[in-house]
Amino acid sequence: MKRLLSTACSETSFNIAVLILRVTFGMLLLVNHGIDKLKHFAERQNSFPDPIHIGHMPSLMLVLFAEVFCAVFVVLGLFTRIMTIPVVITFLVAVFMIHKGFRGDNEVAVLYLAGFFSILLMGPGKYSIDGAMGK
Repeated sequence: MKRLLSTACSETSFNIAVLILRVTFGMLLLVNHGIDKLKHFAERQNSFPDPIHIGHMPSLMLVLFAEVFCAVFVVLGLFTRIMTIPVVITFLVAVFMIHKGFRGDNEVAVLYLAGFFSILLMGPGKYSIDGAMGK
């Protein structure tokens, strides 16, 4: 009981928590969003939101880079902090430019933003490729 009420965190439990966070958020982003956008690329390339005014297709390609390529690297724990930056930027744009702030209709975007920002702050943890390489 004393351990349940403690604010201390062992290194092992921290590393397991980071692993769970990385794999969960990375796989959910990849499977539920990235692969769907990849499958329907042709349909979306001319109508994808363009909040930063670079064109529909370049906006879609940047989001695909974040949701597919970066998500895979985060799951593996390879260049984790660098790979979370495009994802965090993607969801900052989604939350504040597409959905116009913290409202009920953008709950998923806010959750992804919080999860990936946490990973950015904590790093990959010991149970990752970065951790195995000693970074």
